[in-house]
Amino acid sequence: MKNYGKYKIGYYPVGKDYMKWSRKDHITKAPAWCSVDLRDGNQALMVPMDLHEKIEFFKFLVKTGFKEIEVGFPAASDTEYIFLRTLIENGLIPDDVRIQVLTQSRPHIIKKTFEALEGVKSAIVHLYNSTSFAQRQQVFGKSREEILHVAVEGAKLIKEYAAKSPDSSFSFEYSPESFTGTEMDYAAEVCNAVIDIWEPSPDNKVIINLPATVAMSMPHVYASQIEYMCEHLHNRENLIVSLHPHNDRGTAVADAELGILAGGDRIEGTLFGNGERTGNVDIITLAMNLFSHGVDPKLDFSDMPEVVKTYEKYTGMEVHPRQPYGGKLVFAAFSGSHQDAIAKGMKWRENNDLDHWTIPYLPIDPKDVGREYETDVIRINSQSGKGGVAYILEQYYGFCIPIPMREELGYMVKGISDRKHKELSPEEVFSEFEKEYVNDFDALDITAATFERSACAKSNEGVVVNMKVRIHDDCFEISAPGNGHLDAVSNALKKTPYNFSYKFITYAEHALSADSHSKAAAYVCIEGRHGARYWGVGTHEDIILASVNALVSALNRKYKKEKEE
Repeated sequence: MKNYGKYKIGYYPVGKDYMKWSRKDHITKAPAWCSVDLRDGNQALMVPMDLHEKIEFFKFLVKTGFKEIEVGFPAASDTEYIFLRTLIENGLIPDDVRIQVLTQSRPHIIKKTFEALEGVKSAIVHLYNSTSFAQRQQVFGKSREEILHVAVEGAKLIKEYAAKSPDSSFSFEYSPESFTGTEMDYAAEVCNAVIDIWEPSPDNKVIINLPATVAMSMPHVYASQIEYMCEHLHNRENLIVSLHPHNDRGTAVADAELGILAGGDRIEGTLFGNGERTGNVDIITLAMNLFSHGVDPKLDFSDMPEVVKTYEKYTGMEVHPRQPYGGKLVFAAFSGSHQDAIAKGMKWRENNDLDHWTIPYLPIDPKDVGREYETDVIRINSQSGKGGVAYILEQYYGFCIPIPMREELGYMVKGISDRKHKELSPEEVFSEFEKEYVNDFDALDITAATFERSACAKSNEGVVVNMKVRIHDDCFEISAPGNGHLDAVSNALKKTPYNFSYKFITYAEHALSADSHSKAAAYVCIEGRHGARYWGVGTHEDIILASVNALVSALNRKYKKEKEE
């Protein structure tokens, strides 16, 4: 790392006079989108897509809502040329979609590009040549004037070829490639020379694309460069200023967002940021960032799992599990405090009529991109807490764990995850919960119990229980009165030779679902010697017997724990 000294700033800042963009708080409308997945993205794949894959991916981009799609560099290879011809000849381009083709500013390439476009209804012809100081010096060995001449001659030739195809509607786009390494006054000079040749009008605007071909600066510098260009370009009202950020510094999304604030009208990018080196700007992140601010992105990512599946199928790339909005784990909360806040937020939202999404830790509603709370939000591992475990049991199995019980249950489950060194599925969480707490009839089992109103009861709560009990290998038939059902059962158990010493702490019950034939769940907490507390859970079609099962489970847990001590 001692070699940092050989690097220096390679871009050309424009100063503080071009920072009006910094006064804006947010983007208020979606830019025009142009997908370059089939060109920029495709050329970056280790195994580029074949003809069939490109056609299917094109259809998917159309379905997603893209109205401009760069389909390739038709003069570069037979596959690119045939793909474009297939789209045109088979009528695969919808009337409201414009394809875009890329061409260098070289006569024979421009000629072949227009040959490939023969018969197209509408297309954008995208001309580029590199303008940066480093490229002029090291690659081309040309002066500023000579590079300007390359751009001008290409612009003239494209205009001439377009005029020979009156049945096709052509729009023109120019990119000073390696814009970020170009002196800003020179970049404006080259763009303006092209603009003057193409003569844009309100009905046929010209696209000036300002790419961060290599990201060189912090995002605010790029934004100021865009603002500078917007103020120095000829005929600005008849231009569409387009941005094409790459992600070399990991700031492509920030570059694009600040660039839009600075005057950009259009974004060229790819799904999930696939592209050369570290990739292009990720259109999904940009679009969903707008969505999260209440702005219609004009693209449909409502079924994100399908977007991911399609992207991975045709590109051979994998979407990282932490990729914004699309990754499998982006909504997952393992942290106990996060789970607790999310679970409480969900419950609060259920009980309040809300117009806006405000759930802690979730910038958007996962359901809006086709994800599920149950499988995608609360995940259980050794870092999880009481709220997450309770949420899983309620959402999947209908158990509304009492708040005083949640801490003990949470520690039990995450301890199991810690020992196994793995995430626990909802099925595994329920299995451990059921094994530890629910209907435990091991040492003590009340095999039958009937209740009748006590004849001598002083209140309506007085009952008598008649029950059969098995304690280890001993069986008893016992009756006893009580103020309530559980009190009667407790009094009956005290008639056995065994020492049932405990007191009730709390009790809760509920139906496991809205179905009138569903089971009921009951929760009992008792206190044993030295103040230790034990929870038991009972289920049964009869809520009274569910409560009896809960008491029996608590007593069996108490017996096991005290025996261990």
